[in-house]
Amino acid sequence: MTAPDPADLAIVEQQLGREPRGVLEISYRTPDGQPAVVKTAPRLPDGTPFPTLYYLTDPRLTAVASRLESAGVMRDMSARLLSDEELAAGYRAAHQQYLAERDEIESLGTDFTGGGMPDRVKCLHVLIAHSLAKGPGVNPLGDEAVALAAREGLRGSAIPADWPDLAAEGAE
Repeated sequence: MTAPDPADLAIVEQQLGREPRGVLEISYRTPDGQPAVVKTAPRLPDGTPFPTLYYLTDPRLTAVASRLESAGVMRDMSARLLSDEELAAGYRAAHQQYLAERDEIESLGTDFTGGGMPDRVKCLHVLIAHSLAKGPGVNPLGDEAVALAAREGLRGSAIPADWPDLAAEGAE
């Protein structure tokens, strides 16, 4: 893990509108070069537990995540988790990977990881951050949310041009 460059932290501060806390690294940089996902310590400098390991910072991505949430995407994804065993298994595996990675840094003594994993979808911001940080194939619903965000005109600027365009049933 490479500590973030002060210039990157200044950009993240501008993106967030506040000083970033507990940033361990820039985990994803957009194709146009901007920091967009930070990896955050499980415990902030003041000791506060912070279970969200990957945090979305790029305003273009946070805006589209909010629009997708408002459009009911989380509700539809959560419903699919109840009926699609393969999807649910992939989402549980993403949760376990996230938890193991965070616990390698510091265990918080909880299995809460964020985004609603492993049973529901509660926050697309977390899922998009996780998928962008890890790349396609780790978090199926995060991958799907990134693909939906790419359709919002972000492919090649905030999202890699080659991000898979997942057309799974119910993902439209």
